[in-house]
Amino acid sequence: MQFRLVECISHYFDGESILNAGDLGVNKIAGRPLHTVKVEKVLAEFFHSEDACLVRGSGTGAIRSLLMSAAHPNQEILLHKAPVYATTSVTFRAMGLKPIFIDLNDPQEINKTVVSEEKLCIIQHARQQISDRYSLRESISLIKEINPSIFIITDENYLVCKVKQIGIELGADASTFSTFKLLGPEGIGCILSSKKVIDPIRKDLYSGGSQVQGVEALDVLRSMVFAPVAFAIQREVVDETVEQIKEKKIPGVRDVFIANAQSRVILVEFEKPIAKKVLEYAVKLGAAPHPVGAESRYEIAPMFYRVSGTFLADNPALADSMIRINPMRSGSDLIINILTKSIEQAE
Repeated sequence: MQFRLVECISHYFDGESILNAGDLGVNKIAGRPLHTVKVEKVLAEFFHSEDACLVRGSGTGAIRSLLMSAAHPNQEILLHKAPVYATTSVTFRAMGLKPIFIDLNDPQEINKTVVSEEKLCIIQHARQQISDRYSLRESISLIKEINPSIFIITDENYLVCKVKQIGIELGADASTFSTFKLLGPEGIGCILSSKKVIDPIRKDLYSGGSQVQGVEALDVLRSMVFAPVAFAIQREVVDETVEQIKEKKIPGVRDVFIANAQSRVILVEFEKPIAKKVLEYAVKLGAAPHPVGAESRYEIAPMFYRVSGTFLADNPALADSMIRINPMRSGSDLIINILTKSIEQAE
């Protein structure tokens, strides 16, 4: 994946221009910085999309800008039957969008009458609750089979450069993600879709203060080059750590398993309700106490954290019995050492 991204870069940047710092301002011809134009072309090619657009506001800003272009106030929108991601619900509230829930885990039970009516649909690629088992590819295919005209958006946060294909490559009409979660600069989001969808977004964000400058766009691209390999190593550490915890049979641990809980993480379930105390002691032993951007460039130490907000909304009791661990850039030995000592102190 890293090699293919560099190949796409070579189609739009020669050896001299990729070493430039990037331009600023609303170019008279393009309406945006010329380096931003080039970076967006690279991203469109890399993700097999007709067009790409960098926007301010990270993944939240990308979803908001897309919905403001593609949706109408008070419109109904199809969602998987799960707690809505908090920052997305803000846009729903502001636009008066009316969620209609379907359970993608049980496709046979989906109300085809509801899906067949003209609506938008947002599917979050990463899992929202422990019980989720739906396939993104199959979900997109099923919904399009019932209603070919439905506009499907996939929220790709946490999974870009970790899976072989994202929603836009699997038949969705648009995909959004945060480049901050790909080791990039703060506050930049990406929208992948057709020119018909993206052109109005560019018009909405025409002013200089709304533009992603060429300097920032190049930072996005240079950072993303390193993401696939970093995430591949991280995946190996997750697998290795789970195996070692099971082999060592650490006292106090009831169970440990891997979950695609937003990021691909380790979930540790305790025999006693000590999760909050374990988190307190883990920080003193070198663990990060909270995310910055969930796998941003700033996150180096392993993160010991509560299970995700959507998981807790589904089952509040997990707050006392379970934690999630993301290795970030660390190895399994450090994670197990912190976990073992934190449990000993908590008990």
